[in-house]
Amino acid sequence: MSKSVIHTDRAPQAIGTYSQAVKSGTTVYLSGQIPLVPETMEMVSNDFKTQAIQVFDNVTAVCEAAGGTTNDLVKVNIFLTDLSNFATVNEVMSQYFKQPYPARAAIGVKELPKGSQIEIDGVMELPE
Repeated sequence: MSKSVIHTDRAPQAIGTYSQAVKSGTTVYLSGQIPLVPETMEMVSNDFKTQAIQVFDNVTAVCEAAGGTTNDLVKVNIFLTDLSNFATVNEVMSQYFKQPYPARAAIGVKELPKGSQIEIDGVMELPE
């Protein structure tokens, strides 16, 4: 099976030794997205909801670059520095997904890159 790198200018560029996403067969593995504005590579805001929206926008851009949508995500991991923001994540996520929703984990972490309050990665399955 071959693997190909997914890249889009509509999501932040990789800030390390990784790709925005990698496609292997019909499966796409998305690297973690944080709330960087793609054009400036700066954090969008310190406001959690604004950060969550930016992260979902970035994830959406990578999904579209891979030839799919957020509704093709089968598994999503959401990393939060404060689990009390979970209700806000659900509110924002409902604007980006339709049922059936992907499997999901919400993980509380001490720290994320660049002082982000949220990071999301996922696995997408594209139709053959």
